Amino acid sequence: MATDNSYQAVMARKNEIMKAAVGVDYGVYESGSIAFDYEGMMAATGYSLEDVQAIQRGFCVGGTPLMELKNLTALARKLAPKGYGARIFVKDEAANPSGSFKVRRAASSVYAAKQRGYKGVISATSGNYGAAVASCCAKAGLKCIVVQECFDSHGLGQPEIVEKARKCEALGAEVIQLTVGPELFYIFLRLLEDTGYFNASLYTTYGVQGIETLGWEIAQQFREQVGKDPAMVVCTNAGGGNLTGTARGLLKADCHAQVVGASVNLKGLHMASDRQFNRKSFTTGHTGFGVPFSTWPDRSDVPRSAARPLRYMDRYVTVNQGEVFYITEALASLEGLEKGPAGNTSLAAGFYLAQTLPEDECLVVQETEYTGAGKHVNAQLSFARSNGIEIKVGDPAEEVPGTSIVLPAHPSMIKARDIDMQNLRRSLIKHAVSTLPGCEENKAADLAQSDIEFLAAETKSSADFVREAL
Repeated sequence: MATDNSYQAVMARKNEIMKAAVGVDYGVYESGSIAFDYEGMMAATGYSLEDVQAIQRGFCVGGTPLMELKNLTALARKLAPKGYGARIFVKDEAANPSGSFKVRRAASSVYAAKQRGYKGVISATSGNYGAAVASCCAKAGLKCIVVQECFDSHGLGQPEIVEKARKCEALGAEVIQLTVGPELFYIFLRLLEDTGYFNASLYTTYGVQGIETLGWEIAQQFREQVGKDPAMVVCTNAGGGNLTGTARGLLKADCHAQVVGASVNLKGLHMASDRQFNRKSFTTGHTGFGVPFSTWPDRSDVPRSAARPLRYMDRYVTVNQGEVFYITEALASLEGLEKGPAGNTSLAAGFYLAQTLPEDECLVVQETEYTGAGKHVNAQLSFARSNGIEIKVGDPAEEVPGTSIVLPAHPSMIKARDIDMQNLRRSLIKHAVSTLPGCEENKAADLAQSDIEFLAAETKSSADFVREAL
């Protein structure tokens, strides 16, 4: 009998498809309630940190430079109160083969696929990760398919996404471009089922383990160069894997720097809206991903996400679009480094946060990414203007996502604005409890102690905070 490939039927068997494509039985780690064995799941690959480092060396990944941005530091000190202005460092992940940190998570996934006998790998991504998977597949001799949400219903593609598709194809991937909407996940599942390829999800243990080496390298390189640990590490936050892996790597190096997530403020824009798809000038590293994935990680394409940023995040800040464009130009003009927008999101935040730290402290911006024609500031601003977005110079605090982009009239106007972490934690707890039958009732008295402790770990809080939130 022919397989039912209707949307409803494919979605009904998504867990079965995912299990075959990832090779992980997530049910092993479930307790039957809210809690699950997160650390058990993270250890299930059998790879130690040293194993992952060896895998990455085989793909020529890692060991990227840690660079001090002396001119940006000098500018920050001019704007800071006397005695303030921490030294700003950046980890140059654009030096990796595919041009971003995401090749660290791709290397582990592609290696696992090769070891398990898969003939190819599929990833669903706007681009940087697709290029990373394509790069590793080329080296491993595996086929690669990248499924990319690229166009609105008029067939108009966002230039940054179009650029990343070019990169994926240049590295040998077959790129399947789709319009914005639910068909992305449906087509992704169909491809996994039809090809029998490995699912190189951003949210598996393999992917997040791959980023642990980045955090570990930051700690070790910083100690070698400066002789101490940084006070703060700033990570661009979208789906949460970047921050989760980096923080876990820092902890494995016994480095307890404050971990700050940074996202572009796109409040009010719906990521699944066809009309609003091309009214955003950032395709990743923004609040449209960062906030919902922080407050409910398991909305991802695997049953249990290994990316759980609220377990590790000490602070979460936003910057505006115009501020990131400004700092991109400043980095090129002052430091001779032309980099893409995702890493410059955390740099914009770091530039402001450095002004709040004493000048004898140090801050690390955790990534850079490659740039290209579609990622360039001019391409992004031209596309925004053609979509009716007002571009002006002034106070970026007046920027309205989807309506205007305001480039700072002066670097002193660049700010990092805090998101209420307690609200994020309460939101995660609410989502977790809503998965239980009868969730409309008060579940505080019904939860097992193990669930309370799990939620405390999930939110980097305490059992008392969880009970109060419930």
